[in-house]
This record gives sequence, C-alpha cells and structure tokens, in this order.
Amino acid sequence: MKEKAVAAGPDANKKDEDLQKNTEISEGQFLTSNQGVRINDDQNSLKAGPRGATLLEDFLFREKMTHFDHERIPERIVHARGSAAHGVFRVYESMSKYTKAGFLNDPSVETPVFVRFSTVAGSRGSTDLARDVRGFAVKFYTEEGNFDLVGNNIPVFFIQDAIKFPDFVHAVKPEPHNEVPQAASAHDTFWDFVSLNTEATHMVMWAMSDRALPRSLRMMEGFGVHTFRFVNAEGTASFVKFHWKPLLGVHAVGWDEAQNISGKDSDFHRKDLYEAIENGDYPEWEFGVQIVPEEDEHKFEFDLLDPTKIIPEELVPVMRIGKMTLNRNPDNFFAETEQVAFHIGHVVPGIDFTNDPLLQGRLFSYTDTQLSRLGGPNFHEIPINRSIAPVHNNQRDGIHRMTINKGKSSYHPNSVGGGCPFQAGKMDGGFSSYAEKIDSRKVRERSASFFDHFSQATLFFNSQSEAEQMHIVDALRFELGKVETVEIRLRMLMVLKQVDVGLASKVAYGLGLTVPETPEIINHAIPADAEPKAYQPVKVESSLKKSAALSMSNAPKDSIRTRKIAFLVADGVDEASLTTVKQALLAEGAMVEVIAPRGVLVSANKKDIKVDKTLLTTASVLYDAVFVPGGATSVAALLEEGDAVHFLNEAYKHCKAISAFNDARKLLEETYFAKKLPEHNEDKVAMKEGVVIGSNADELAKHFIKAVAQHRFWEREKKGKVPA
Repeated sequence: MKEKAVAAGPDANKKDEDLQKNTEISEGQFLTSNQGVRINDDQNSLKAGPRGATLLEDFLFREKMTHFDHERIPERIVHARGSAAHGVFRVYESMSKYTKAGFLNDPSVETPVFVRFSTVAGSRGSTDLARDVRGFAVKFYTEEGNFDLVGNNIPVFFIQDAIKFPDFVHAVKPEPHNEVPQAASAHDTFWDFVSLNTEATHMVMWAMSDRALPRSLRMMEGFGVHTFRFVNAEGTASFVKFHWKPLLGVHAVGWDEAQNISGKDSDFHRKDLYEAIENGDYPEWEFGVQIVPEEDEHKFEFDLLDPTKIIPEELVPVMRIGKMTLNRNPDNFFAETEQVAFHIGHVVPGIDFTNDPLLQGRLFSYTDTQLSRLGGPNFHEIPINRSIAPVHNNQRDGIHRMTINKGKSSYHPNSVGGGCPFQAGKMDGGFSSYAEKIDSRKVRERSASFFDHFSQATLFFNSQSEAEQMHIVDALRFELGKVETVEIRLRMLMVLKQVDVGLASKVAYGLGLTVPETPEIINHAIPADAEPKAYQPVKVESSLKKSAALSMSNAPKDSIRTRKIAFLVADGVDEASLTTVKQALLAEGAMVEVIAPRGVLVSANKKDIKVDKTLLTTASVLYDAVFVPGGATSVAALLEEGDAVHFLNEAYKHCKAISAFNDARKLLEETYFAKKLPEHNEDKVAMKEGVVIGSNADELAKHFIKAVAQHRFWEREKKGKVPA
C-alpha cells in the first residue's frame, strides 16, 4: 500500500474534527447497551429455564432487535446505488471578478468536500456497470456554509421541465406489472416515453454512447447540468456552467465487456474507487467553468436555460479554475455515503439560480425527498451533512434533533434574547438573491426557444469517432431490440431520422425494420386544447457541425496511471522478463496482478513468485491490458489451460492492449486472432493493432506502455466481432 501523502489544510481538518466527535472506535472496549450499560452475555436471550420461553423483560434483547428492525432507511428513489469519498478542493486563483463566493476567491484555503457517485435507475443492489447516467454530487464544506453541486457525468437531461420528472422516472424504472428489468432502460416504457417526448433526444444520444459505461468513476467527467449564476461583490451577474475534468482522462468500457463485468464483479466501480484511495492513487479533477456575461444571454442558437442543451466548448471555452483531490474513504458506509443529503438549493453567497424550469422544480424536490428518506427536518444535523460554518437560527425540535439550544427566545424579532441571532446584511456576507427583473404573466407554457429538440443530438452524433458512432448504433439496436411493441420501435426510428438518416437506417437494419417515411415528429403528450404548432418539435440547423470535446477519442491518452495489467503465467516462467516489464509498468503508475492456473507459482530458476489471482477467480474484463512473459515451460502449461486462451481472446475482443515475449507467441497462435498477429521479428518489437511482441524486455515494455495509454484499439471491431 502506498503512503498517503496528501496533507489537509486547516479548513479540511475542521470537517475531519467535526466528524471525529461523532466517531466511536470499539477496539479494547466493553460491549454495552445504547444507554452505556455493560453487557455480560450478548449470545443468549433471557429465558424461563434453558429450554423455556423468552421473557419480555429482556430489555437488552428488545433494544437490540428493535434497532435491527429499523436500521434500514428508504433507499433513494433515484441514485440509490452509490459510492463516496472525502477530499479537498483548492481554487487556483481568485475568481472575485465573477463571484463573491469565498471558497473561490482564496487560493490559500483548502475546502473539504464529500463526493458521491451513483447510478440513477437501479436499486442499491444493482450492478455498477449498468448502461446509465452516473450521478456526480459534490458537497463543499465552505466557511460560508455548504454548497452542493449536484450533477451528473452527462451535461444534459431527458426533460426540460421538472413537472415531467416523475413521469420520466416511472418510465425508466422496472415496469410496475412485473418489476423488471432492473437497472436498465431496454424496455417498452422507457422508449415509449422518450419517443413521445422528443426533448429527450439529445440525452438519449449521450446515454447510448460510451459515456454511459465509464471505465472507472475516476475516469469520467462531471457536469452541473443546469446554468447557474455567479454574482460578484458589486452585484454583477454572469451565467455559469460547471464542469469536472478528470486528470486520468475520460475512458469507457464496451457494452459486451460491461455485461461481463456485471456478472464477474458487480461492485467493480465501488471497489476501484475504494482501492485507489487506499493505495494512495488519489483521484483528481480540475474544476472548470463556462462563463457567459449577462448581456450575451441571447446570442446563441439555443437557450441557455434549456437543460437539454450544452454550450459547446468551441463557443465558450472551459476555464479550469481549481482542483479537487479525493484522499480519504468513508469510515462507515451507512453513516456517511447513505446518510449524506445533497440539495441543489444549498448555495452560498456568490452562487445563485436561473429560471431553468428543471432546476426550479428540483429546488422543491430535494427537500421533500430528504424529509422522507432521513426521517424529518433535522437531516442537516447528521454529522456528514453538518456545515463547518456555525449554525444559528430559530428552528427547533422535530425528529432526531441533536442540537441543544440554550436561551428563552426561538423567534425573530425578539428582545429577551438581545435580538439574537441577528440578520446579516450584504456587508456581513449574507446571502441575497440576485435582483432579476421579472415582468410577465402566469402561464403553463414552454418557451419557443426550447422547441429545438434535435440539433444538439445531431451535433453530438457528428462529433463522435467512427467507432463511437458504431457503439451508439449497437446500443440502440440492443435497447430497441428489447422493446416488444413494434409501434414504439417505429416511432423511435422516426426520432432518430431527425438526428441522422444514416443512424436511423443502420438501427433499422439491425431491427429488421424500415425507417418510416412520415417526416413529422409530434409530441403526443400535449394538452387537448393546446395549439399543436406551439408544441411542435423543430430542428434548428446549427452553425457548428462538430465539437471535439464531445468525443472521448479526443481525450488525452498520455498516462497509464492506475491501469490494471494482468500477467498470465504458470510454473517455469522466465523471471527476468516478468520482473523487467512489471517494474517498467509500476514506474509509470500502473498496477500489475499475476494470474496463474493455481495459487502457487515457481519460476524457471526455482524462485517462488506471488500469485494475485487464479484463472478461476478473475477474468480479462477486470483488467486494462494483458502481458504474457517468456518461459517455455510456463507457455506450455498455459497452452493446456483453455481459460488462458479464453482470457486472451476476450481481451482482444474488447480491443485491449496485449503483449507477449517472443517465446510466448505459441500461446497467442492458439487464439482466435492468431492470423492477425504482427509478423515475427526476432530482433525488434513487432506491433499490430495493439498487439506487441518482442524479445528485448526493456524495448517491449516501452512499446507496451504506449499501447496501454491508448486505452483501446477500436479498429479491431471493423473486421467483425471476435468470439470469446
């Protein structure tokens, strides 16, 4: 385990100290009741004789069982399955030009954070690798109070107005008549909803892309989704979009691989995050903002307040203004990860809301949800939710009240309490809402600037690499192939036709259908007395045809830090080739695990070598690349292992880097891809589509490291699927 070297500043320590006050360590302590009474026997209930009835007077049994009966709280309706970590955030330089938020103005201040990642649709027991949006929620414990940036790993959403949120969730959840499928959108009700609500089209493209299958929580972007406001000390406002950019790059797994991982290790993402932090490989993201002056609000071809739209980075570049590092795992999953309560309405002075109708609705929903899930109005007093800024107000009592308030008064204004607590003025750092001018009628309408449902979906698809586009096609074929109602499939093909005719045709071909000729897309969920034209989705031709930031293929590929490499070995392995390549990989920050047919391994020179996993207990889908060291005896033994050949076939199928010593080539020649190996070269390293073979360990390691950094060699897929 690596030494944990990240030091926390004084502000980060304040939150740690706050949590420590509520931490109990039982090591070396006597067992007690909840009232502190020592217990002599916790293994036998009190009975009327050894074989007699249990007595009602056994208060220790009743206390223990009552607590057990009530120790589960309602799981979140969405984002139920999550993982979290503590960390710190520091701004690079003062942002006072744009915002008066203190934590964004002082580079010397290290702000403690707690971050929760989650899948959206599944239950707590579902898999980490579902095709799904990932929640990316950050709680900043600032000196001015808590700021919760509640976002996702996808920058847009399925709906424009929060009143439709219950409908969307009902549609994507398991169908009510039989409660299937779990954590999946591949069913009739979801596609019925999104085909009738074409504002979801842009989000559907993201959800069907590789973004919905992250390689790691540490390797995905985060977005605030909504447009917020920055307000500076002079009261000048700017619109702002929030971004998290992972320093490890943005990477994904393939759909077949994701399904295999779900079967082999459904806790894959959760364990990956936990183990990285325990090993000292702290995940890092840079905090980015897109800032739009208030006077430029209407200069775009889309509406800034529409949550189904992005601001392309070509139009407004992302300014990277700070860095977040996650450096400590929770001490108790339930007390912290499960009880943490995020709220989009938790903002600090200098950050404010806009009239985004989805954001406005969420301001109500989060409070209402926490009241139900955490038992009452005092969820903010649970240690993980407690602000490091002192809390003084006249709110009292309620379920689970933890603060013991002194004094007579609990109202304002008062005189018996000296008028305390006082209201803060603007000069005292108090929060004041941005004074936006409003002059309008009360209506139930959608702004015409929200009617474009397709242009950014087209922009997203056009921006993808050839491989990424094909993955979207495959995803749509899979999902719509699970839809039983043909009319829904046809309607969705009509929607896809508005995005890209070629996309619709390829999906239709895979479904054995023809794209309908009818060009109109009408939202069927309209009020009976509404004018159809007012709700008619349209497609605005965008002046921007592609955006490089939307394709994961354009992400940096210059590091193999924390990548997991499998070494396939058996008795008689050449220790020199194994050690040389392993040390080179470790020096670049990768992780190496030795995989063997059994749990004991002896090298060619009779030295014991530690085996991390056996072929029975692991699989290629849990690794980023595979290496086969030299050693004639080892290679001969692996040739007798069908699982070893399957391990390589599967790694090749999923487009991963594979490397082998020249004398291990015999093993590769037994695989399905034997005819696709690079030509044999005794003296130099030979490479072809991510397969690296050579006899010089140092040179082989250099080329293998470059191959692993590329993440995947998707060009293999163009030549057909590899059976594995």
